[in-house]
Amino acid sequence: MPPCWKHPHQSRWPPRLQTPSFDALPCGKCRLWTASSSNRCCSMADASEGSRVCGNCSDPEEDECSDNDFETSKLGTKEYWEEAYQKELETFKDIGDVGEIWFGEESMSRVLRWMDKAKIPKDAAILDIGTGNGAFLVELANHGYRSLTGVDYSPASVELAQNVLQAEGLTDVTVKETDFLNCGGELGEFDVCIDKGTFDAISLNPDNNKECKKLYVHTLKEALKDNGFFAITSCNWTKEQLLERFCEGFEFVQELPTPSFQFGGKTGNSVAALIFKRVH
Repeated sequence: MPPCWKHPHQSRWPPRLQTPSFDALPCGKCRLWTASSSNRCCSMADASEGSRVCGNCSDPEEDECSDNDFETSKLGTKEYWEEAYQKELETFKDIGDVGEIWFGEESMSRVLRWMDKAKIPKDAAILDIGTGNGAFLVELANHGYRSLTGVDYSPASVELAQNVLQAEGLTDVTVKETDFLNCGGELGEFDVCIDKGTFDAISLNPDNNKECKKLYVHTLKEALKDNGFFAITSCNWTKEQLLERFCEGFEFVQELPTPSFQFGGKTGNSVAALIFKRVH
């Protein structure tokens, strides 16, 4: 049976990557609001203290808001994702269901629309950070992009992605079992790097997540060519927080439109999707 891309999971919001008490709740259901101008929904009450715009590019080490506005979680551990993808791998082998499309199909479509408008060449080197089941790699390949690489630190994820790509007849896509935070520059340089929820998960790592976030930014700088683009989709970080986190070595390009909702007379967004450019 071919992989069922339009399975029921795709219309379902992914679980929020924040405190355990809200793990299973979709964005927009937790009823708490940040004080940021984007009115993002947030499942941590102390996030209502607000977030600061980058301005003069404050030092992330001194940025308490960015580092301490929600608790760590098991969703930030390799063990959690290995178990999750092992189950999805077994399901795929049994019935051909690829599993969860993280943030839904629209999260991929909005990035692809931006790539079209930005005239990203079809032979551009593209890296999918935390590729999961490889769904984005399939969409990129079907969109005509020819130099694709996906990385994930979960062996089950890599095997699942390879199986999915093989089922789709996509044999020229590279998938590597690689810890993005500890790859030592071995990835090479890319024209476009894409993150759809991976930075969220890294931010929840119970083991020194502050250092993990700094390592992520450092590795991203190494992985991107000069003037290369970084597309990030996040359900945990507001636009302002992402601008602050990626202010050094990156230039903000644009914010992509994301789903909005209303509650208590206010309008907010369930996710943030931003485009950055690598600069010196």
